[in-house]
Amino acid sequence: MYRVVIAEMKHETNTFSPVPTPLARFARGRGNPPEGKSAYQAYKGTGSGLGALIDLCEAEGAEISLPIAASAWPSGPVEDAAFEYMAGKICDAVKKGCDAILLDLHGAMVTESREDGEGELLRRVRAIAPDVPIGVALDMHTNLYPAMVENCNVIAGYQTYPHIDNYETGMRAGKPIFAMLKGKAKPVMVWGNRPMLPHVMRQSSLDEPNKALQLRCAEMERQGALAATLFVGFPHADIKLAGLSVVMVTNGDLEKAEKWRDELLDQAWANREAFVYKIEPLAESMARAKQMGGGPVALLDHYDNSASGGTMDTMTVLGAILESGLENVAAFAVHDPAAVQQMMQAGIGAEVTLPLGGKLDMPSIKMKGEPLTVSGRVKLISDGQYRNRGPASKGVLMDMGPTVVLDTGKVEIVVISRHQEPNDLNCFYSLGIDPTAKRYLMLKSRVHWRAGFAPIIKGTIECAGTGVCTSDYSVLDFQQVRRPIYPLDRLNTP
Repeated sequence: MYRVVIAEMKHETNTFSPVPTPLARFARGRGNPPEGKSAYQAYKGTGSGLGALIDLCEAEGAEISLPIAASAWPSGPVEDAAFEYMAGKICDAVKKGCDAILLDLHGAMVTESREDGEGELLRRVRAIAPDVPIGVALDMHTNLYPAMVENCNVIAGYQTYPHIDNYETGMRAGKPIFAMLKGKAKPVMVWGNRPMLPHVMRQSSLDEPNKALQLRCAEMERQGALAATLFVGFPHADIKLAGLSVVMVTNGDLEKAEKWRDELLDQAWANREAFVYKIEPLAESMARAKQMGGGPVALLDHYDNSASGGTMDTMTVLGAILESGLENVAAFAVHDPAAVQQMMQAGIGAEVTLPLGGKLDMPSIKMKGEPLTVSGRVKLISDGQYRNRGPASKGVLMDMGPTVVLDTGKVEIVVISRHQEPNDLNCFYSLGIDPTAKRYLMLKSRVHWRAGFAPIIKGTIECAGTGVCTSDYSVLDFQQVRRPIYPLDRLNTP
């Protein structure tokens, strides 16, 4: 029987974000991140990468060691103490001996003292187990560093954005490792990058140019690649190697791996202009919203997305909605724990007027937090817990913390105590709001909303608000990223 160490340590770091990232953020309000049996119970039977690794090991009859399952919503650099705790748990499990190691990581973790958190973890693991096969599942928003590739045998990354292939990616990372154990595969892995920072709003695999690139990755796997991944990168990280990259794994065929890697990189570079997002002024967005019939219409507050490290408390877009007089709106969500407590004390049915949002300053973009005074009725109070219906992370428990629905008469505003991306319909249904009955849904989201909401949405308006997830690169003071890089430097524009 094989003994396999599996673990999760996931964080996408927005170096411009003022939101801190201590160990408690990885626990999502439940003490420390789940370990051992509790980690197994939290992820077994879910559509997550870790859930796939559990299923794969059990199908192979392997003994599982699961030291920790740690995942946090994107935010600022991870505290070194948190990294040491999580990495230490994984390394201690490896020290006890194993036949293989399978890790569900992110690929864009920056700590207080390191640009490449995953590379440092893998370096430590490889030093302990120099000959043990290591497979790693990564997010499409990986900022790939050499240490990641040099210290494992197989890397597989998501091929969908919104990310609905978490489970499949876990399988793609793990199956070649078991093939190695059985003497049926000898993975070789190569990687490369291009000096480009694709805008997140142009990265969806449902749209070009990324759609064709990800379809080609899948085709390469059908043609024999063990894992083919194009990472669009996470641009809100001011680190040297932020940006687009490719990692290719083949069964012993180095020449084929290099050829396929270069094909993907060349195709991405040739389409670099299509990865640049064009911004519409907010006033124009609101005017268009008024003219749109039917519904629901998605109003995307994409500058303030918690799944990209946003504070989730900027009020620019919500303020414009209220000022414009739009009706039958549900807004998800404003992160304001203090306001939640105030409304909970007032109680259901109470009429309240309070300063909402704007609690965090954003020095990286030279902005102060600006609360918005809002009046309404406390409609509902909730513990904020629900399970995703899918397709993204199906069955995984979400926890918004204490949550209140504030009804202004025209807008139902969800106010939460823990960051939560609106990528699943249950974020509304769990609070008694039927999103299909709304004319407008204001979502603090960029692309992930499409996983759960696309089937019900009749129109979309991308609203340029304020926040550290801005699509305006001129607002971000890049100091560490390699230069020249496109589009910060217009390199041979097509």
